[in-house]
Amino acid sequence: MPSFRELLAQTKTTINEISAADAEPKVGDATFLDVREQDEYDAGTIPGSIFIPRGHLESQVENKIPNRDAELVVYCAGGVRSAFAARTLEDLGYTNVTSMAGGFGQWKNEGRPWITPAVLNAEQRDRYKRHILLPEIGESGQQQLLESKVLLLGAGGLGSPAALYLAAAGVGTLGIVDMDVVDASNLQRQILHNMDRIGERKVDSAKKTLTLLNPDVNVVTHDVRFGADNVLDIIDGYDVVLDGTDNFPTRYLLNDASLVKKIPVAHGSIFRFEGQVTVFKPYEGPCYRCLLPEPPPPELAPSCAEAGVLGVLPGIIGSIQALETIKLLLDLGDPLIGRLLAYDALEQSFRTFKVRRDPTCPACGENAGEIVIAEYDQHCLPHAVLADGSVLTH
Repeated sequence: MPSFRELLAQTKTTINEISAADAEPKVGDATFLDVREQDEYDAGTIPGSIFIPRGHLESQVENKIPNRDAELVVYCAGGVRSAFAARTLEDLGYTNVTSMAGGFGQWKNEGRPWITPAVLNAEQRDRYKRHILLPEIGESGQQQLLESKVLLLGAGGLGSPAALYLAAAGVGTLGIVDMDVVDASNLQRQILHNMDRIGERKVDSAKKTLTLLNPDVNVVTHDVRFGADNVLDIIDGYDVVLDGTDNFPTRYLLNDASLVKKIPVAHGSIFRFEGQVTVFKPYEGPCYRCLLPEPPPPELAPSCAEAGVLGVLPGIIGSIQALETIKLLLDLGDPLIGRLLAYDALEQSFRTFKVRRDPTCPACGENAGEIVIAEYDQHCLPHAVLADGSVLTH
């Protein structure tokens, strides 16, 4: 039976090796694969590397690196584990694999660029384990969520389920805008709150619930009126705005501000037994004014306060908004940009409508003028009717 040294020598004769000096120009073009252990990776790594410990290589590499023809530069601490890893990768069908001689130790000692990665602690790895197991998210995606910032407009029917799921998912900063107090009539659908908090400021109640759910999350409260005088300051710095509002002035105001700041909006609305969700990504898809250039006559759009709403409905729509938000944060899948998802609870059906960007839109169209942030208080009703007859409101 060959010794370890003999086995290593045999392996090196069958694989390609590259020096750290020759590997450095490949950063950004080739895929660098770090096969060291977690504690070694935590102490430093080559920028842009994919991390798979050698012991998990066979079970994880196909999900994290699906392209078997991609150029791979594999490295460990000194070049031994990477040699065996390169051989394993070739056995798995990868066609362009190179082991970096001298490993990360030589790379670092020669003064080549390296970083200390932002990593999850042991408690976070346990909390977010089901996310980490998803190759589309992994530990790097979870770290990205923890570094993300989402602003929720409203801590009510839509904001409640959305906030709970975003906090549970580990979105690091959640801003909440709401200047209302908890009322007994809210509790049929606004699950952030409870009986003990009737009369309490909604943002304070929301912060208590979310902090208890996940102490990783920083909840920033905005107990103010969302208006033209503060909208740009409030939304500044957030990655996504989740729109759980119920009135025209705020929707048009948010639309214009999001275009100025180029911040995407996960929009949702509900009415009686129906709900809709879409994503407004500035200048990549339609904006709210492309969808609804003008509000409908008041007689065509009764409010939820007048017509009612099924309590569980905002849970469904708000959860979809949270999902769309996470997709935007992680660049996952196909967000609802240019599509309106309509849900009918009585039929238990979903329909998707295409929504095209209007080239003549006064806000985002080809010849649109400068956007002026202004109040729209003349549009006082909390709803709208779409071209297909469905209603946007809650």
